[in-house]
Amino acid sequence: MNSFTDKAISIIKSIPEGQVMTYGQIARSAGNPHGARQVARLLHTMSKKHGLPWHRVINSKGEISLNGEGFETQKYLLEKEGIAFSSNSRINLTFYQYEFAYSE
Repeated sequence: MNSFTDKAISIIKSIPEGQVMTYGQIARSAGNPHGARQVARLLHTMSKKHGLPWHRVINSKGEISLNGEGFETQKYLLEKEGIAFSSNSRINLTFYQYEFAYSE
């Protein structure tokens, strides 16, 4: 498992319930520091196929990047796992961010 996609999928699957990672953080951990958009595309196209916990991936500001129904669904799933949002719908990354340690 050496491709960026394989590594990113493995990282996303490892995010524990009640924690989050950012798109950029996953990209860096998978070996491409500029691959945040690639992570977003991967989540969009492969979440169902690989059973990814897509809702645990947010942007670097601690915000949900989706709008409308997608936003509401993601927020609901995160709150169900015990993640609290501030009044401006942000997540405290200092408290909820998962620090992935990749080992091969």
